[in-house]
Amino acid sequence: MNKVDKPNPVRKPGRRRKIVLRPMAAIVPATNIAGRSLMLVISIMSFLACLTLGAVIMIQDTANSWQSEISREVTIQIKPDEGVDLQAALLSARDIALSFEGTTDATIVDPEATARLLEPWLGEGLDMDELPVPRLVIITIEEDNPPDFGAMREALVKAVPNVHLDDHRTWVDRLVAMASTTVVIGLCILALVFTATVLTVVFATRGALSGNHHIVEVLHFVGAEASFVASHFQKHFFLIGLKGALAGGLAAAVTFAFAGIWASNSLATPESDQATALFGGFAMGAGGYVGALAIVVIVAVLTAMTTRITVLHTIIEIDMIRSDPTRSI
Repeated sequence: MNKVDKPNPVRKPGRRRKIVLRPMAAIVPATNIAGRSLMLVISIMSFLACLTLGAVIMIQDTANSWQSEISREVTIQIKPDEGVDLQAALLSARDIALSFEGTTDATIVDPEATARLLEPWLGEGLDMDELPVPRLVIITIEEDNPPDFGAMREALVKAVPNVHLDDHRTWVDRLVAMASTTVVIGLCILALVFTATVLTVVFATRGALSGNHHIVEVLHFVGAEASFVASHFQKHFFLIGLKGALAGGLAAAVTFAFAGIWASNSLATPESDQATALFGGFAMGAGGYVGALAIVVIVAVLTAMTTRITVLHTIIEIDMIRSDPTRSI
């Protein structure tokens, strides 16, 4: 019996077989629990770093403002005493100060203003006549051409009883020291935050490599270069670091914005006025927001570079194990 050949199927003209290209599977899973945990940790680190930077900038601005104001003013204090015409002594001290070259203005602080300065500590309704509180004369001076404080102090002592001239040099030195110390402490905290971020990324990268160790090893053994494998991990963790840093930086910016609004609208009291004068407000300013953006970029870049270095080092260890089986990672 003759075998009957099956007829070949006739392909209809104009119809082509569809070729479906499947996307290449990623070496590192796009989303997993470890990645979400790392993003949360980076968000917290970035938030703390931005808060630290903002606090340092605010304190530095306040110290600079204080230093500028103190450098433009000196204070004459006259203590009340029996038999002393306090008002005449204040006028005499003001006239003597204005007679020196380098002084531009002099203001006698009235009893009402003095009472307002003491309200945060002694309360309202103070009778200044019953309190032995010194009266003040504020002298405005030229910063570039200050007067001879030694000669001014000598002239005041000769003409006015119970007088004291304070040129604020001690305060200026303390402010400069405080600002410098604050900057150093802030930089140390930032360094610690960045170090903790790097160590966290190293552990996370090691965990990802451990979970995908067989894939990395196979790719490397079939000829994939270490830079190719490292680039996949680097891109993955760079996106995690960028998202986490953006979330932390945005949270810090919102915190400072709401704190500034709350402080300006809800703390209109003498105590808050004194605290604002001492420590400044909660406004971070443009420099603070630029610094927060810089921290976001630095954290993302640190995450990517740390990942790349860790992956390359791990692949080197794989090569060592291949050449010497007695070694272990």
